[in-house]
Amino acid sequence: MTRSAGVAVSTWGPRISSPFMALPMAVACLVLSPGIGHGQHGKNSGERLETLDRKNFGRSTDITNRWMPMKPGMRWIYEGSTIEDDGKVIPHRIEVATTDLVKTISGVRTVVSYDVDYSDNELVEAELAFYAQDNDGNVWRFGEYPEEYEDGKLIKAPAWIHGFEGARAGIMMQAAPRLGTLSYSQGWGPAVGWTDRAMTYQMGQKASVPAGSYEDVLVIKEAARAEKDAEQLKYYAPGVGNVRVGWTGNGEKAKEILELVKIEQLDAEAQAEIREKALKLEKSAYKHSRNSYARTMPATPSNTADSAR
Repeated sequence: MTRSAGVAVSTWGPRISSPFMALPMAVACLVLSPGIGHGQHGKNSGERLETLDRKNFGRSTDITNRWMPMKPGMRWIYEGSTIEDDGKVIPHRIEVATTDLVKTISGVRTVVSYDVDYSDNELVEAELAFYAQDNDGNVWRFGEYPEEYEDGKLIKAPAWIHGFEGARAGIMMQAAPRLGTLSYSQGWGPAVGWTDRAMTYQMGQKASVPAGSYEDVLVIKEAARAEKDAEQLKYYAPGVGNVRVGWTGNGEKAKEILELVKIEQLDAEAQAEIREKALKLEKSAYKHSRNSYARTMPATPSNTADSAR
């Protein structure tokens, strides 16, 4: 899948971007850069992958990272446009919601995100993504289950989940991003071509979007080796998260702009609706992703998961 903004973008066909997700559509210029922090070389590649220590996730579902806070019930809505290969500009909308569901992956409890992507007012992708914060404050991405649609019909579901089919979790947001550091892996899903990497690009910037004006903005540059010369820029405001997605480079498929138009805390009724949709998508995941998702434990409401610990 390709990602844009912090959201996820479809990587299997031109995929859409999601401000919280990684972005396989982007470029692949950082692929040979060693990953930041602890890493180890991935098979058949010169890239460094992040080393996951399950013991370093004491309060994994409390995602309080300054640049990527994920409180249950929060929803970010992004609007913008994508320029297609023929130059046509297509309206684009992405909604990212943090559910109150918890899913245990390889012994680590992760927060479940439910994201939907609309291109030209048509639903083209729905996705479940899994995040956890380690004791150092880094936010990890443990995988995702995306479904791509065309004319209302499911056409692809390229899932990757840490621990299955050679997939490895990666860092979605560092605890303390710094300029001049090397790129890091945002996950490794060889079965579906997920090879996203990121690096700190700028700090102390300003960004004005429909949802507000922000200072001290962090800019992360993301790239995937599947697409050369196409890098996505994601702008993160402290205490808010991803507020804008842009691009740099000459790659055709990276020409997308998304801006945060609304951030909201859903009420109990709305949260229940999102939970129901997420569980419905998970039911589909067990059916269509037999080699990875079907081998995981079901997601459960956080209060249930807490009482079962």
